[in-house]
Amino acid sequence: MGQLPKYKIQEAKKAKREEKINKKRKVDTKPQNKLFLIVCEGEKTEPNYFEAIKNRYSDVKTIDIKGTGYNTLSLLKEAQRLRDASEKDYDRVWIVFDKDDFNDNDFNKTIISAKKENIECAWSNEAFELWYVLHFCFLASAIGRKDYIEVLEREIKKRKKEKLFKYKKNSKEMYSILNKYGNEETAIKNAIKLEKKYTGQEYAKHKPCTMVHKLVQQLK
Repeated sequence: MGQLPKYKIQEAKKAKREEKINKKRKVDTKPQNKLFLIVCEGEKTEPNYFEAIKNRYSDVKTIDIKGTGYNTLSLLKEAQRLRDASEKDYDRVWIVFDKDDFNDNDFNKTIISAKKENIECAWSNEAFELWYVLHFCFLASAIGRKDYIEVLEREIKKRKKEKLFKYKKNSKEMYSILNKYGNEETAIKNAIKLEKKYTGQEYAKHKPCTMVHKLVQQLK
């Protein structure tokens, strides 16, 4: 066979260069793995919920979840310790905690101090279950954890069309239940709507309110 014409050789070289460029573009636009550390006040409720999210959105993320039993300032210190002691270079560090009956000053100070440490807070006032309720309805009344559970049970019973549902605090099934009978996007919109009601750093007075949606959005 004779040698290819010069213009054919040039076309082949150009095609090869374009192929390399296209391959590089695919590599550059591929989602990069993100390292998350989530340190929870609760030992089971919150970790079980975020483990379920982790299993669903783990394709481009490494998510380490710790349930500690610590609260507010102690939780923040534990998150700092875990971050600093780890060999992993975490991109995002979150602490998850409730207001409950804890001291207002400690609650506010934890959120303010966390910002200075580049640690984000998925706090809830009054309790994590508020985030669950927002999957079903907007709630602006300053009620307590027991009332959240009553609303949650009522809404799920209504959608399941049965009267037997009872909320189990440490259930591993809550994430799937919420997404089957509630709506995560509705919960996010409701949480944002609540957030916009408040200003300033008196976070203990921002009730009801939750920042869990911010962490959920990052994980998604």
